[in-house]
Amino acid sequence: MPRSVNAVASRARRKKVLKLAKGFFGRRKNVWTVAKNAVEKALCYAYRDRKQKKRNFRALWIMRINAGARLHGMSYSQFMGKVKANNIELNRKVLADLAMNHPEAFAAVVNKVK
Repeated sequence: MPRSVNAVASRARRKKVLKLAKGFFGRRKNVWTVAKNAVEKALCYAYRDRKQKKRNFRALWIMRINAGARLHGMSYSQFMGKVKANNIELNRKVLADLAMNHPEAFAAVVNKVK
């Protein structure tokens, strides 16, 4: 009896990977062996960078708060220490938005904690 290979499932699996490789450059988008490796690596990067995005945004918020605080004669660490001591329940995302887009509101927060 001949060996059964289930071509339907194999083709479906390959189609799924090639669909994920859409938009890749060169043979990475249409050659199975190349696309399989490219998609696998891309999914690894996607997983890693979902975590890294959170770190990058936090770092950006800290830079913006630091810049805003230094305009009012405080460092970032002094400002955040006083914010926590005064029980101001604003997170870094909101404080960074205030520092960038609403400087008068950020100045009010700084004056409250001084």
